[in-house]
Amino acid sequence: MGSRTHVMVIPFPIQGHINPMLQFAKRLASKGISVTLVTTTSASKSMQVQASSVRIEVISDGFNEGDKADYSDAYFEHFKAAVSQSLGELIEKQNSSACPPKVLVYDSAMPWALDVARRLGLYGASFFTQTCSVSSIYYHVHHGSLKTPTVDSMVSLPSMPLLSTNDLPSFVYEMGSYPALFNIVLMQFSNFEKADWIFFNTFDKLEEKVVNWMASQWPIKIIGPTIPSMYLDKRLKDDKDYSLSLFKPDAAACMNWLNNKQIGSVVYVSFGSLANLGEEQMEELAYGLMRSNNYFLWVVRASEESKLPSNLKAETSEKGLVVNWCPQLEVLSHQAVGCFMTHCGWNSTLEALSLGVPMVAIPQWDGSNNKCKVCCGCVASWGSSEGE
Repeated sequence: MGSRTHVMVIPFPIQGHINPMLQFAKRLASKGISVTLVTTTSASKSMQVQASSVRIEVISDGFNEGDKADYSDAYFEHFKAAVSQSLGELIEKQNSSACPPKVLVYDSAMPWALDVARRLGLYGASFFTQTCSVSSIYYHVHHGSLKTPTVDSMVSLPSMPLLSTNDLPSFVYEMGSYPALFNIVLMQFSNFEKADWIFFNTFDKLEEKVVNWMASQWPIKIIGPTIPSMYLDKRLKDDKDYSLSLFKPDAAACMNWLNNKQIGSVVYVSFGSLANLGEEQMEELAYGLMRSNNYFLWVVRASEESKLPSNLKAETSEKGLVVNWCPQLEVLSHQAVGCFMTHCGWNSTLEALSLGVPMVAIPQWDGSNNKCKVCCGCVASWGSSEGE
């Protein structure tokens, strides 16, 4: 046991960051590496954990009483102080074990974790859960080569196609929206060049020019798409799901409903774990689905249900199913699903691309606009290269 390499992996404690980093951890474990996924007390309270090859350790994030994250500057400062301390204590404890950790893979949203790793003698690897394209834009903003707020209608950046203002992440063209989160995405680049490795959850053919530009300057590694192996390369026979969820999926209801539908007849609608649509937008979407005369499966988080028209479920009982959460990979891989209406969250986008499900993109915030452009541009380039 003492000769095995031990890697610690710590994601920011939200579903969209936990999923890809846990998948990466499982891949490492499949190679005989001892892997520990570090999560926080507040996230652990709502976790649905299944058996996995990865050990899970829980540390304090300063919100042990279950206080809801408001993503303010004060929240992030408190989170940083608490996690820096408790992570350091965990590493010190593990350092005296038979298999001490050698590497800390940390979420790029937590750049200060590199300081903890270096102080305690570990290598550090920054893990970016977003695209290289979005990261490149934020890098240029952080280093001043892309000024904000943007005044030009078109923006030119190295290795990227000409971008309109609307192709930029919402944090860039809507200055003042989510200022604390904007600061977090910029601070990813405060010390990332000091990391021993920089991992990106993407694949080179999707954004080849940007990948090549970044690789020419920094020690980046492309490790995506990080989705369960049985939905991708099928190398890991027991890797059928993410093994961990902050939400409770209504799997039986979803799959039983889909099993009774014809091939390609269902529109699957989901806007992920964070995006919040306005009440008017929810109503328009609801009536659009109702009048489309198509079957639809719509994921509406419990916190968003009050925005639905009161008559939706009654009037669509034969055509539609509305659930609070679902096993998305199972749904997307089901033969009844013919279309995915998505907010363009990066995990959802990679899942749809990997499973070959057509997408209707409704970008919401952060880098969703640019992720949409990346996918459209990639599909266009693949089509043109094949003469289609």
